[in-house]
Amino acid sequence: MEIHAQRVGVAGPHGPLLKPTGLRVPAGEPVLVAGPPGAGHTAFGLVLSGRMRPSTGSVSPDAALLRRHVVLVDSPGVNEPEASLTLAGVVGEELAMNGRRSGRKAVADWLVERGADEHLTTRYEYVPADLRCSLMLELAAGRPGAEVLVLDTPDRYHGDPATWWKLAREQVTAERSVVVLCTTASAAALDVPAARLGTDNAADSAADNAAENAVAENTEDVEEKS
Repeated sequence: MEIHAQRVGVAGPHGPLLKPTGLRVPAGEPVLVAGPPGAGHTAFGLVLSGRMRPSTGSVSPDAALLRRHVVLVDSPGVNEPEASLTLAGVVGEELAMNGRRSGRKAVADWLVERGADEHLTTRYEYVPADLRCSLMLELAAGRPGAEVLVLDTPDRYHGDPATWWKLAREQVTAERSVVVLCTTASAAALDVPAARLGTDNAADSAADNAAENAVAENTEDVEEKS
């Protein structure tokens, strides 16, 4: 699934929650989207997943299709698990939403298979950052129909951008893309291309593609003349 967000913005009661942002999410690719704290990471994630109607701009496919195929992952104030729940409780709820067996033994077996059984009764807020990120991504990828995962600000609890970016890329397949929303500081530490909140990245991408095509055509002309 490809997602096209065309200058989507979200208005709040005291000002914009998200300034107009354009983005193309290709199928089967990792996409990093960065912005300073308060730039509207969660609002953008809600728009991309069809769970919030933008005040300006548009997004395609339509919201109903996005809700069926885009999974918002560990989003603060939206679907971030309750901090006081045990890891077993969180995993059980996620497995149930995935249509999987979610009884006590099924959850324990699932965690054993991933070498995480020592944290079975650990409060979610105390689960090691690597494990939390890895498990939530895997559980989200197991949601029926999941074609796009939107991981919301893993840097709020995980201090190593290289690790959570690696975990996110591991969930990318030919049919599934992963969008990661993060701060500009994290994106700078990763030193990888990142779209920007509040910017029409889709237009920039189109301009870059046009320039690349022009260079390719000129190269072909030179080769034919030679």
